[in-house]
Parts: sequence; structure tokens; C-alpha cells
Amino acid sequence: MRADHWSLPRRTLSFGRRPLLMGIINVTPDSFSDGGRFLDPGAAVAHALELAAQGADILDVGGESTRPYSQPVEAQEELRRVLPVVKALCSQCDRPVSIDTSKAVVAQAAIDAGAEIINDVTGLEGDPQMVPLAVRTAAAVCAMHMRGSPQTMQDNPTYEDVVEEVGAYLRGRRDALMAAGMPQDRIALDPGIGFGKRTEHNVQLLSHAFRLHALGCPVLVGHSRKGFIRRVLDEDEADPLPGTIGVALALARQGVQVIRVHDVRQVRQALLLFEAAGGLPDS
Repeated sequence: MRADHWSLPRRTLSFGRRPLLMGIINVTPDSFSDGGRFLDPGAAVAHALELAAQGADILDVGGESTRPYSQPVEAQEELRRVLPVVKALCSQCDRPVSIDTSKAVVAQAAIDAGAEIINDVTGLEGDPQMVPLAVRTAAAVCAMHMRGSPQTMQDNPTYEDVVEEVGAYLRGRRDALMAAGMPQDRIALDPGIGFGKRTEHNVQLLSHAFRLHALGCPVLVGHSRKGFIRRVLDEDEADPLPGTIGVALALARQGVQVIRVHDVRQVRQALLLFEAAGGLPDS
């Protein structure tokens, strides 16, 4: 059954026909799309506030690039990057803030500053302290599927049935989190587009995203500006925005609850017109 809400520590996000938008704030020098643009905390905060004004429902702050073959960042450096931004947003904006990290010490500091969501590309498996932290603080979480690590994930990823295998992994993470004491309605699941997948794997996951509703958790998908878009188009220099919008509409049609994007205004406008023209499902 499709989840109709996501419980956060201080609010509940209810889902309608149109997906919520999670705006991306990369406080990094090397993210694949906008690395370096918002490394300065002031620039990052201004960008996040602009995304909120454009209609972002959630603000996702990250201080470590997870693009293919990126290098890990020490926890203190990650904290230096993200903590001023999280603090400022939690005091200046009413949107829930998510911390995009796989380190418990970073997540703890962000939660102490007011963040309500832990968005972890390792499925909360990368740091043994992450699950106890999430349970203890009542943070909402997003557990993502990734084959390997950012340093190895694109080294010949293979699957027999990518939709089934990713779904089975996410089911296992849901069950493990619930067994640790986390209520199901605090858990969102992400198939991890671009994380240890070839182009055909990404396309299969996107076209079958509706199957993840059977897990009973909100489905969160982050496909924005990713390299598979240019590969599907067979254009190395293609603008990724039209492809990002096209996929967002397909996800909305499948009832995906949260879409993580860089271009909030354009995707939101496309979704509004898609809805007005009868493109969204009735329920």
C-alpha cells in the first residue's frame, strides 16, 4: 500500500497526488553538478532559502560528494561545511531540513541544530552508530540502495533483476530499522539512481518505481541532472533539465512521494501543469 505520510520529529509530511520536492544544497567543492557553487556557507544558505521560495518542501544539505570515484571527507571537514548552513536554515526557514550524510557524528550535530531527517546513501549501514542515533533522536530517515561505495560502485555493476534485487535490499533495510525500534512511518526508501547502476538499470528502476510502494514506506527518488539522462538521449552535451523534468513526471504518475531535485522551480511548474492537464493518478 502506498504510504500517505512521513513522520518527522516535529511534524508530519502528508502526501497528496503530487510528489513533494526535496531541494538539493551541496556544500561541496566537487559534487557532479554544482560542486563549488555553494561551498561558502552564506551562498549555501541563500541558495537554500531561494529553493524554499521556489516551492521546495524539504531542504537536503550535504557536505560530501558521492559522485562516482569521489574521495571521502573527514568528519570534521564535513561538519565545518554543513553545520553553519543547517543552523541558519533551521532558524530562518520553516521547511524541514535533511542532512545528507553517512557519518553518525555529522548526523548528531545536524539533529542538535534542528535537522529532522537523516538521508544516508549507505542505507544506514556505513556507520554502526547511525541506526542507534536515529532511534534515540526519533529522526526520520531515508535509506538508499548503493552497490559498493562511491569509489567502487561504477566498476562493472551487474544484476540478474535490478528491480527485484534493489527492492529486496530496501525491504531488508526497512525490516532491520524496524527491528531496531524505528516506526515504519519514519522510514523512506530510495532505489539509488546512479549508485552502482548502469544506464539500463537506472531506466528499469525508474519505470518500475511503483513496485516499491509494496514496502509500505515513502519512496524517495533522486535522479536530478544525473549522467544517465545524457546517455539515454545519446547527447554528451545535452541540457539535463528537460530529462530531469521528464523523469519527474513519470515518477509522479507512479505515485512516488518525494523527488530530490536541483531545479525546484522548473520541476514544480512542470508537475503543476501535469496535474492540471490530468496527468496524475486519481489516488
